[in-house]
Amino acid sequence: PIMNIKRNIIFALESRKKNGVPIVENVPIRMRVIYASQRIEFTTGYRIDVAKWDADKQRVKNGCTNKLKQSASEINADLLKYYTEIQNVFKEFEVQEAMPTTQQLKDAFNLRMKDTSEDQEDVKISFWEVFDEFVKECGNQNNWTESTYEKFAAVKNHLKEFKEDLTFEYFNEFGLNEYVNFLRDKKDMRNSTIGKQMGFLKWFLRWSFKKDYHQNIAYDTFKPKLKTTPKKVIFLTWEELNRLKDYQIPKDKQYLERVRDVFLFCCFTSLRYSDVRNLKRSDVKSDHIEVTTVKTADSLSIELNKYSKAILEKYKDIHFENHMVLPVISNQKMNDYLKEIAAICGIEKTLTYHVAHYSCATSVLLANGVPIETVSKILGHTNIRTTQIYARITDLKVSSDMEMLAQKLDTPHRTANR
Repeated sequence: PIMNIKRNIIFALESRKKNGVPIVENVPIRMRVIYASQRIEFTTGYRIDVAKWDADKQRVKNGCTNKLKQSASEINADLLKYYTEIQNVFKEFEVQEAMPTTQQLKDAFNLRMKDTSEDQEDVKISFWEVFDEFVKECGNQNNWTESTYEKFAAVKNHLKEFKEDLTFEYFNEFGLNEYVNFLRDKKDMRNSTIGKQMGFLKWFLRWSFKKDYHQNIAYDTFKPKLKTTPKKVIFLTWEELNRLKDYQIPKDKQYLERVRDVFLFCCFTSLRYSDVRNLKRSDVKSDHIEVTTVKTADSLSIELNKYSKAILEKYKDIHFENHMVLPVISNQKMNDYLKEIAAICGIEKTLTYHVAHYSCATSVLLANGVPIETVSKILGHTNIRTTQIYARITDLKVSSDMEMLAQKLDTPHRTANR
């Protein structure tokens, strides 16, 4: 009689937990093979929600599809094929009167699967489909803003331009270095930008690794050799702020006046462009404004000073669309105009809206003795180390001021010795 290897073949969902809670969405389907007191798990390459899985029949419930729009009939047909193939493998060993080791069984099964299906590759989910799922899921979980979605659309575009047929396996040490070279040489990016792009890519690779889409962990130890220069913070000194404030803008360039006023308002209140654009009449109280910042979702109450009050007063009777308090146009256009303003005021610095944020930190707040913890909160920094960059600049200013003072004190203008 032919040898009979007792075996049990079970299709089941992988049981996994996240923070102690079982994962019920998009769970991998496994084929478990038990024989001769041994157990092997095969991945089937498919995933399904727990609710769509029939545990008794060990199949996907009829009419259901998974996140990749693979249908129950398609998945179940493949599960049946796996079942048939593993049975055939056992039969071969029975005919040879041999009890296979787990490795022999695996090898024989994988060989058969290669032979039977050239379309086996279909099960391998594409890099781009996973990327889209990542954006969708992280965007929902973290309440991404429009600009974050745009950022990740750019990340995807760079990756596509780099290599249309990317796979997870490609990003080993070599592949990651190739991508860094591409960003530097082809996209002409500076080191800090490359660092950010690689950070986004690593986030995606880490997420997809945790989701079991690949086993390539090279991203974890990869450190691109980038020399980053310390962040150069451009800001206006108190003297420059006053020069800008008091400058008489020519009659034929009245459009610049509005841009200047909005810029100064940001300097005197610490608001970012996105927040001043969202500032509504209802947010303005008699001596303060109440804002929820777009970037960090902090609720802030910002005291108004005589400078910021004067700007609000100037525009209080003019109606702007969407109940905006100030005449804010697109960031790009405003930044263009700011460069024009800097030129006519004789300020030799590249002005952009974000310079207002920095100027507020250094010349308005820190220089006037506001404690760094308070400045950190006002600027919406989650980490005080970010604020310390500004504090260092102010320290430099303090030391040069002290030097001037020392020089003044040491200048011989004393009365003659008696």
